[in-house]
Amino acid sequence: MRPPLGSCSSPHPLSNIASEKRLGYNKKSSKEIAPTAGETASVPKGIPMLDLNTTLAFEVKKELADRYFGFRKIIEEDTNAYQKNVIASALELEERIGFDLIRIYVLLQNDDLIRDFFMLTGLGEIIFYDQYINKSATIRKQMLADIRVHGFTRKMRFSNMFFELYEMLEKDVIDYRQRVMDLAMDQETIEEEINLFYQKNDISGIMLFLRGMDGATSGSSGPMAGSIDTVSAISMEEKMRLQPPQPIEKLLPILPLMPPAKEIRKELKELVNTAFARQPELDVRKL
Repeated sequence: MRPPLGSCSSPHPLSNIASEKRLGYNKKSSKEIAPTAGETASVPKGIPMLDLNTTLAFEVKKELADRYFGFRKIIEEDTNAYQKNVIASALELEERIGFDLIRIYVLLQNDDLIRDFFMLTGLGEIIFYDQYINKSATIRKQMLADIRVHGFTRKMRFSNMFFELYEMLEKDVIDYRQRVMDLAMDQETIEEEINLFYQKNDISGIMLFLRGMDGATSGSSGPMAGSIDTVSAISMEEKMRLQPPQPIEKLLPILPLMPPAKEIRKELKELVNTAFARQPELDVRKL
């Protein structure tokens, strides 16, 4: 006769089987299920004893690897973007500022006047200068071909062209400086992110901890074991350590702001007059 629904007089036979399978042994005797007083429960033969140290070490290693390589990928992406922007800024320096300067060199012609120009503007060391430029009539013509020429006399046209080139150079220097400042901030941000990562993640300490767990598991010991592990962990950290990209001042020249032409117009005018006096037959309109 079937017991009524809800009766607790006898557990369902499937529940016993499931419990026995979950525990990992078959029902052979009451001792295996519930040891009597004074007896110690033992793990049945055939069931591997979980090594807590090994499991914990694996989890810590996995978390450390995920954290490290995830962060490394971010830093590498930021560094690649930084380096691409450095290259773009170098091209801007050459194609815009370098081109502006070469055209000014073409007008000034003489080395002493070019040095005076850099002293007046505070641009520092002379860049993009090659004496061959001023010796080639073809290059001179090509350099000045697309500049608007206006003025009633040769001297006026010469002077007007010089001051237009000065204003173009001044604007390009301002734009270039802004890009360099942005790159400097990017480099500092990457360096700060790396330092913060290592402040929050003591790589050598974690590796020493893991090696200690591995040593405990394998039974290694001895007075030299600790020192060897320490040196090895530090060496590994040095190899794994992320390095920030080079500061922008080591990759590109830092140009100072040029004084507006109106602030040094008198000095620039004297420079222009001297340059024209040394080549009075030059007509920039006929170049």
